[in-house]
Formats: sequence, C-alpha cells, structure tokens
Amino acid sequence: MPTEIIDGHPDRCEEWITGKTIFITGGTGFMGKVLVEKILRACPNVKKIILLVRDKKGKSPEQRLRDIFAGPLFDMLKKECGPDQLKKVVPCKGDVSMEGLGLSEEDRAWLCEETEIVFHCAATIRFDETLKKAVLLNVRGTQFMLDLAREMKKLLVFVHMSTAYCHLNERVLYEKPYPPPASPHHVIKCCEWMSEEVLEMITPKLLGNIPNTYAFTKALGEALVCDEMDNLPVVVLRPSIVLPIWLEPIPGWTDNINGPTGLLIGAGKGVIRTMWCNGDGYADYVPVDVAANCMLASAYDYAHFKVRRIYNVTSSAEYKISYEEIIEIGRKIIETKVPLNGVAWYPGGSMKKSRLYHNICFFLYHLVPAVIVDGLLILLGYKPVLMRVQRRIAKGFEVFEYYANNQWDFHNEDSLVARRLMNPTEKKKYRLDGDGVDYEEYFTNCIRAARLYILNEPDDTLPAARRHMRVMWLVDRFCKTLILCGFVYLLYKYLYLPIFG
Repeated sequence: MPTEIIDGHPDRCEEWITGKTIFITGGTGFMGKVLVEKILRACPNVKKIILLVRDKKGKSPEQRLRDIFAGPLFDMLKKECGPDQLKKVVPCKGDVSMEGLGLSEEDRAWLCEETEIVFHCAATIRFDETLKKAVLLNVRGTQFMLDLAREMKKLLVFVHMSTAYCHLNERVLYEKPYPPPASPHHVIKCCEWMSEEVLEMITPKLLGNIPNTYAFTKALGEALVCDEMDNLPVVVLRPSIVLPIWLEPIPGWTDNINGPTGLLIGAGKGVIRTMWCNGDGYADYVPVDVAANCMLASAYDYAHFKVRRIYNVTSSAEYKISYEEIIEIGRKIIETKVPLNGVAWYPGGSMKKSRLYHNICFFLYHLVPAVIVDGLLILLGYKPVLMRVQRRIAKGFEVFEYYANNQWDFHNEDSLVARRLMNPTEKKKYRLDGDGVDYEEYFTNCIRAARLYILNEPDDTLPAARRHMRVMWLVDRFCKTLILCGFVYLLYKYLYLPIFG
C-alpha cells in the first residue's frame, strides 16, 4: 500500500525500517500484538519480525501465531497489504523466564546475526504474582535480553518497555533514571536459589512500602537497562495505564478487561456497586495504539538523533479525566447506548470517599446478595458462583484502591520535544497526541468492543439487552420502594406509635 505523503514530507520511520529485521518479546501479549500489526501495516517493507514465543496449553509457537492472526485485529492489515504480509512474522521458540531465554544454540546464533531492532515487551503484569515468578520474568529475563543484545552484530536500538508506575515513591516522575529499590543482581540470585516458600515469607520485607511485586520487579528491570546506557543503544519507555485502541485498526479493541474497561463492565453487569475512591482524583492513561506508535517513533528518534533515552509515555500533563467523569460516562453508555447482556442488577452504586462507608456498602450490596443467590443455587442443585466472583472483586479492589487514592504526576517534556521533530506525515501516521479525543465516543467503542470480542455478545443481541435493562430498572425501583416502605413502617410502629399513640 503506498504511503500517504503530506506536504511533500516522507515517512522517515518507514524508510528506516525498510529491509530491517526486528526481534520482539511479548509479541503475543496485548501491546505486542498491536505493535506487530502496526509495523506490518505502517512499514510494509520491513524484512522480518521475529517473535519469541513459548509453547502454551499444548499449542506450538506456530499454532499460537496462526490463532492470533485469525483474530479481528489483523483484518485491516490483510485487506490493505494482503495476507502474505503475515508471512514476514517468524516465531522463535523460547521463554523469557527460562535460563538463556530458552533458546537453542542455532536460534541464538540466528538472532545475533540478523537482529537490528529489539522491542522488549515481555513481562508479567499480574500485581499478585509471586516474587519468584515476577523476578525471573521481569528482572532476570531482562538481564538475559541485555546479554543477548551484546552479542547482536547489527543492533541499532533496544527499546525496553517499563512502566510509569514503577517508582511509586516519586510523586512527580521525570524522564531520567532512578535508583532501584534493591540490587537487581542480588534479588535475581536470591530468587534462583531460594525456595518459593522461603521467598513468600520474606517478600514483605523485600518490598518494603512498594505495594506489589509488579512495581518492584519492573523498577529492578528498568535499572538493569539504564545501567547499560553507556554500552548499548537502549531506550526506556514508561507507559502509564494502557487502555484499548483509540483509533486503529479497531477502535476500542482489547484482549482483556483490565483497568477502567473492566470496572465499567463490572458496573454495567450490576456486579460492582461501590468503590473506595476519591472521585475527583485522576489517573494517567494511554491507548495501546499510541503506545505502539511511541515505540516505533522512539526507536527511529534514537537511531538518528541519539539524544533522548527515557520517555514517559503519559497523558495527564495534557489531558485529565477524573474517576467520577469516567463512571458517569460509562453509566450513560451502558444504560442508554450499549447495555450488556444478562445484567445481574440495574447498574448503580457510586464511589465512596469514606472507607468505612464503602465497607458497609460492600457488605450490604456485594456480600449479602452473593450469599443469598449462592444459597438459592445450592438449593436448586447448582454450584455457587457469586461469592467466588466477590472474592475476586475484593482482591481487585486491593490493587485499585492503592492507585486510585494516591496521586502521581509525570513530567514528559522530552517526549513533547521528540514529538515536535516529527513531520506532518509522521504525526498523522503515528499519532502520539490526544487532539480531538471524544471521551464518550472512545469509551463507547471500548465497551462495544469488549462486549463483542471479550464477552462474545454480538450486536444483534442489543435489542434484547435493552429490554432486559428496562425490566431490571423496574425491579430495582420496586425493591427500593419496598425497602423504603418497610423502613417507614418500622419508624411508624416503633417510634411514632409509642410516643404519639
């Protein structure tokens, strides 16, 4: 497909990637898939993309790639560039958590001979991951990648995907290196020789005031990369909370319901009724397609200018949306535009600034109904489900509440300077700004895509979902009226009559 050229400005990033071999870890993950699709579509003359892929659930790397490419994310690519474009993606069997990345000698030699650009995206993003697993993947895996990079004969740039939330003691995060919370090398050695049980016992001591193993290990992994800035062409990107696609190829697409989308889905199903959160606060978000664009732009920027090495891929310095605004937008969308199928109750509830008030509401609106419904299910001969769901929600709240009730800001002046170096063609092709974003339209696309691709609720079920939502509205109002009448009756019987009767 010919590249659109604006005012005579060519796409220098596409020209640079033409004929080059790219190696990507984490290419089967959320951000990795979007990055692979973007490279193939925006830079069609790339020579080859090598993905490090492990066997999973009995499927070989080749089968896993076929399954991914059969998904809707790659439909636009197939239409614009043809299905043969996918043949440029080659799997390489390996595992970042294994010794030496699990590579065979032949594959290691092949990678070192051919690779010119590296995007290291592989990581466990589970906040409750055990320390051993998180360290072996996020820290030791990064060390193994850096060891491999030293052997690459043609390496031009190594882009490491970190996170904006790995230095949580810094309330304002600048685009510079920070000291790690511990020695990465010592932590790796401890996790290699200590048992899982012993590590679990000492995890709280190692983490200190860091709330989870994800933030701890990402900070250690980033420190390893920063230590190599004098030896390797490394670039560190720190994206904030990564959201579904904003613009292309499918607005709203995601392969998970983490973050705000998951909260909106939970609230839309009537399962989440309360959250402890300062509604006036805000977090920092970046759509995954913008993050993928930043990966390509930062790689090109370093290869040609060799100035900037760390970028905060964040948005709150330019665009802020509060938690309360997100909830109100989501409520409007789910109640009137894109209702979900089989809602358990009419969407409602709110954010609570008081933790005590939230705990009371959680007991009344989450736990009590779950016990009642599960009891009925047991009596009818079915397995109980709601208490298990509520336990998962409570665990998710533990993570959400820490981040929602603390505030961080991110300095991204270097990112803004780098953005100004892009010409008009590149600015359009690799969108890095949020100009023109319509939050209601964006979250509508997110909910619709989650409904379609995650919940498997096609659009032809929308009329039935709207009817069910109206029924649940009536049930909700009836129950609230009944409770109010009961309360008034008790007041009349036990207060009014004894005093005035």
